[in-house]
Amino acid sequence: MATLCKPSVSVPEYVITMEETLELARSRHADHPQLPLALRLIENTGVKTRHIVQPIEETLKHPGFEERNKLYEAEAKARVPAVIQRALDDAELLTSDIDVIIYVSCTGFMMPSLTAWLINEMDFDSTTRQLPIAQLGCAAGGAAINRAHDFCSAYPHANALIVACEFCSLCYQPTDLGVGSLLSNGLFGDGIAAAVVRGRGGRGVSLERNGSYLIPKTEDWIAYDVRATGFHFLLDKRVPTTMEPLAPALRELAGTHGWDASDLDFYIIHAGGPRILDDLSKFLEVDPHAFRFSRATLTEYGNIASAVVLDALRRLFDEGGAEDRARGLLAGFGPGITAEMTVGRWADGDGAGR
Repeated sequence: MATLCKPSVSVPEYVITMEETLELARSRHADHPQLPLALRLIENTGVKTRHIVQPIEETLKHPGFEERNKLYEAEAKARVPAVIQRALDDAELLTSDIDVIIYVSCTGFMMPSLTAWLINEMDFDSTTRQLPIAQLGCAAGGAAINRAHDFCSAYPHANALIVACEFCSLCYQPTDLGVGSLLSNGLFGDGIAAAVVRGRGGRGVSLERNGSYLIPKTEDWIAYDVRATGFHFLLDKRVPTTMEPLAPALRELAGTHGWDASDLDFYIIHAGGPRILDDLSKFLEVDPHAFRFSRATLTEYGNIASAVVLDALRRLFDEGGAEDRARGLLAGFGPGITAEMTVGRWADGDGAGR
């Protein structure tokens, strides 16, 4: 059975606080007619701190899409290998044990993917499969877990490496002045996460069933408008309402597995914002405390896109994990509107060989 091992997570060294974010909004948009609303929405996120790859003074500049994308590549190459190495160490594997690398990111573009560079730089085997995913946004963390599960189900002795690299600050657009854009400026942060899914052995979440669900006719609710200046993030005001139609999909996945989604032992959920967690608690009829790992990620790091679910899972590990065979649900939400969902049991297995 495929087991999702402990994730390794890293955030950049530059920090911006909620208070600094609010002051920047006040000083840069003093004449904005909807500034009071934007400030209230930012405060309601509960995001106390975010980490970014550059000092805020540099982040607020826009040197052009070309320069930003070069910075994305340079920062990814400088930061990702160490995160991967810690994930491999936690899974008690070597680069030579990995059969596929699933790399997810929506905040920069490279071709060939960073996976090719990683195979050369970190001495992965030349036969390692590459699966870069660039257009699932925040849902990509859940999708990466699911694709790793599928791969290890097809090849039971194989091991998959998941890497999420998100530098949301490089998508800041100073000319985007809609309330949704101002809110996004106070919500998203930067982060890198990596985790191994072992086909055999390992301690973590034994993945048992996965699924995907797309809410019909919502593909323009979360989107990029790609222009000469780069990625312009579009966020529809209806996005926070999406847990009502997504909760039944989560219930159905768990129900197909013979479980009740309202009565599980742990929940690892994408923290897109506080209302996402509040509404999912309501519609799944789950105690809000069950989402404490996701809420902690949101509070300390902001929405770090595809890396959120891996960081929330890391926090479960740091708390000591769950009881052996405890039942859990993992879910990522993003553009589409798409949910990528997994159910599995905690496995206190040994780390013995491949």
